[in-house]
Amino acid sequence: MRVVGATEYGGPEALRVVEVPERHAGPGEVRVRVRAAAVNPTDTYVASGDRKKAQQEQEPPYVPGMDVAGVLDEIGEGTSTDLAVGEHVMAIVVPSGSHGGYAESLVLPAGSVVRVPAGADDVAASTLPMNGLTARRALDLLALRPGQVLAVTGAAGAFGGYVIQLAKAEGLRVIADAAPKDEELVRELGADVVVPRGEDVAQRIREVEPDGVDAVADGAVQNEQVLPAVRDGGAVATVRFWRGEAERGIALHPVLVVDYAEERELLDRLRAQVEDGTLTLRVARTFPAEQAAEAHRTLAAGGTRGRLVLEF
Repeated sequence: MRVVGATEYGGPEALRVVEVPERHAGPGEVRVRVRAAAVNPTDTYVASGDRKKAQQEQEPPYVPGMDVAGVLDEIGEGTSTDLAVGEHVMAIVVPSGSHGGYAESLVLPAGSVVRVPAGADDVAASTLPMNGLTARRALDLLALRPGQVLAVTGAAGAFGGYVIQLAKAEGLRVIADAAPKDEELVRELGADVVVPRGEDVAQRIREVEPDGVDAVADGAVQNEQVLPAVRDGGAVATVRFWRGEAERGIALHPVLVVDYAEERELLDRLRAQVEDGTLTLRVARTFPAEQAAEAHRTLAAGGTRGRLVLEF
């Protein structure tokens, strides 16, 4: 079967189509014939060598991709699932060596796979699992109560957008950042207040909430720059593994989506929230799988709103 991965480290040009052996589902597993794989910033680390240490015991090709959608085509013996062969499904993927979302076929734990939302095609559905579960994990770690105030950086991005929509559904007040061209989008996602994005975002947030917000979901990876926006004893959900130095009793919560990789009920709840209109699926552009390098170059150029998606 075909995968798109790197046999040596480099930039987007390191990605190429490679043939690997077909795999079959075992106990507790299902197999998905992948139709669409979302392209995320974390995918770029696989080919660039930024994950070299984690991959040192793995054999190339190194295949990126953390969320997919397609058709369930095999159920492992003894696997407990309400899914049936032939159904359209979406899944979160934990990449390891040649096992990543940029693949024609994937064998996955049954707990990582659910039906696609009704009315959504595979391309749109592929944009939900990883970013949706990351947003869910961030909010669960922050554990805010209805009426409390959450600031979201990187609000126009996939993670930020899902955080806003989930937070509003749970009764939070949301202050979000945006460039001028994204302000309307961020308001449509549900932000109560939109402030200019940038290095001084903490100051802008304090102008709205002089005592500081209860928490920040830092999708823009501004790390220590957002700490001044938080009240004493507040919290920050950080991505990209930043742990930083705590100050003023602020709790730092690194968000690791792998903690929810087999939390099927949570992924299925996200599916239901797409169906009831709580969450919006956003596709920026699609590429044939063999053009993955171009998709990565497009992502690196910045300004993408919604997810780029590879089609198999």
